[in-house]
Amino acid sequence: MHDSHPEILIDRFGRTVNYLRISITDRCDFRCVYCMSEEMTFLPRAQILTLEEIYSVAQVFVELGVKKIRITGGEPLVRRGAVDLLGRLGQLEGLNELVMTTNGSQLETTARDLKQAGVKRLNISLDTLKPDKFTEMTRVGDLNKVLRGIEAARAAGFGRIKINTVVLKNRNHDEVCDLVGFALLRGLDISFIEEMPLGLIDDHDRAEAYYPSDRIKADLAKVYELVPTTDTTGGPSRYYRINGAGTRVGFISPHSHNFCASCNRVRLTAEGRLLLCLGNEHSVDLKRVLRSHPGDPDTLKKSIVAAMAIKPERHEFDLRAKPVIFRHMSVTGG
Repeated sequence: MHDSHPEILIDRFGRTVNYLRISITDRCDFRCVYCMSEEMTFLPRAQILTLEEIYSVAQVFVELGVKKIRITGGEPLVRRGAVDLLGRLGQLEGLNELVMTTNGSQLETTARDLKQAGVKRLNISLDTLKPDKFTEMTRVGDLNKVLRGIEAARAAGFGRIKINTVVLKNRNHDEVCDLVGFALLRGLDISFIEEMPLGLIDDHDRAEAYYPSDRIKADLAKVYELVPTTDTTGGPSRYYRINGAGTRVGFISPHSHNFCASCNRVRLTAEGRLLLCLGNEHSVDLKRVLRSHPGDPDTLKKSIVAAMAIKPERHEFDLRAKPVIFRHMSVTGG
């Protein structure tokens, strides 16, 4: 601790920020249609934070009361040294939850190491159970490799593995019941996510592909009895329980059910920008602070505390407008 009295992060709307999402790379071994354009240009290595810099930022955030850190990418496991970084983060005193979002492609070989590193929970992206459609949606992915990865994560003993599914009309909206069945059979949770309008994409019209959470819920209600819960994992999901089973079904609905009033999170991009809101460009360049004040956690801490003043009240997503946000999903990992 650098301070005898740790501060906590409170923005000007009275929201306590206790959840940090860190994108450790903008690279990925998939090219999912809602996340990237087909030909992506990635950041040069020198422009992204080193693992040491990421650790320094995480350490300061935990000193400022952050209890939950989610590691994302791109695909975090394509970054060399990712598992070692997770091991160091897992030992941060005061951090309650170290969790990770992954596309599952590398889990077959890393699941056990991740568990040992102190990762508590995994969110695994899975948009379809049909191998040909999977390759179409990811452009390059192999469904069976991901399914083996999910089994490896189960075998490693992770608690509450969650499937994340982005639903696109006429692409995978007809699979929501099958995906819930898949989760039920394996004791997994699942969240359905409305597509977010981030970055220019060349694959589909977002307004046409939009499939709201309420439609998904109505589709599921024909097959399953969904019981509302007050469960929360500190993120934006609204959870329902499937009657008679442990599986929870979550809905992340940035368009139809805005969750900004309770927003408790900020994001660190791979290039070291502290993003105060996924749907706005308000940000602070922490890389500049880190590199102009190396080994000076107090200056870093002051910059983070000051950033709370520019966290906006809400996002302004509009599916019909050209994206106001030009960065792709892969830069912030959701």
